[in-house]
Amino acid sequence: MTLRLALLFLVVIAVPAHAITVQDFSGREVTLAQPAERIVALAPHIVENLYSAGAGDKLVGIVSYSNFPDEAKNVSEVGTYNAFSLEQVLALQPDLVVMWGSGNGMQTLPQFETLGIPVYVSELRQLSDVPKSIRNLSQLAGTPTIGEAEASRIEAELSILQRRYKERRSLSVLYQIWNDPLQTVNGEHLISEIISLCGGYNVFRDARSLAPRISIESVLLRDPDAIVASGMGEARPEWLDEWRAYPSLTAVADNALFVVNPDHLQRPSARIVLGARSLCQQLDQIR
Repeated sequence: MTLRLALLFLVVIAVPAHAITVQDFSGREVTLAQPAERIVALAPHIVENLYSAGAGDKLVGIVSYSNFPDEAKNVSEVGTYNAFSLEQVLALQPDLVVMWGSGNGMQTLPQFETLGIPVYVSELRQLSDVPKSIRNLSQLAGTPTIGEAEASRIEAELSILQRRYKERRSLSVLYQIWNDPLQTVNGEHLISEIISLCGGYNVFRDARSLAPRISIESVLLRDPDAIVASGMGEARPEWLDEWRAYPSLTAVADNALFVVNPDHLQRPSARIVLGARSLCQQLDQIR
């Protein structure tokens, strides 16, 4: 047997004929010999996307605040997204860990690799990344039919919104994450893409950092047509109405102080369609 044939033979042995291979968001190829049956998800949005991919029943470990869907609340917690227990993860004997690159920290990856645990890195920065992630996760879990159907639904609904609002009058928008410190997002954030989908633009799209702290003076200078608050839940944050102390702001004069459930915009999951629809409808009120 020649050396070339021998090497080819070894490769065929090393990778089973029915192995599953996908590329994650760090550019790594993730290969499983068979569909994952015991999955640990290290971020709430990952938990949601696994359920959307038809793999919710394969979850054996999650992190805190993984509160959707309701079934996820019954899965064992291994800590928080930025302070999880490696020992607890190992005790669950996962055959796949899905981690959040920037949230968990990429320094975590070599620890899992050393232990021989396959890891898929999720880092969703664009709207198109949501259906892409669901498709990939469904491949790894052996549920591609479910994942493809859900991914296609999301793409279709976002496309409908884009066609509906792309020709409407452009509006300047401040998306306010929090009030103290006053914080927003820049143009690289997925939320900026949603604002654009609704026919608007982020007034702080030129900021250098992804989630910059800003001043009240800078908001007054940029004078957004609308201010959209996230807060901590579905309830309207009390601090949103603090802007009424500045009646010269266009958003205040036009009563364009809006609220969107943060889980529907700040989690890159299937529910982002709900957040986009809510934002588009509210912005359309002031056109």
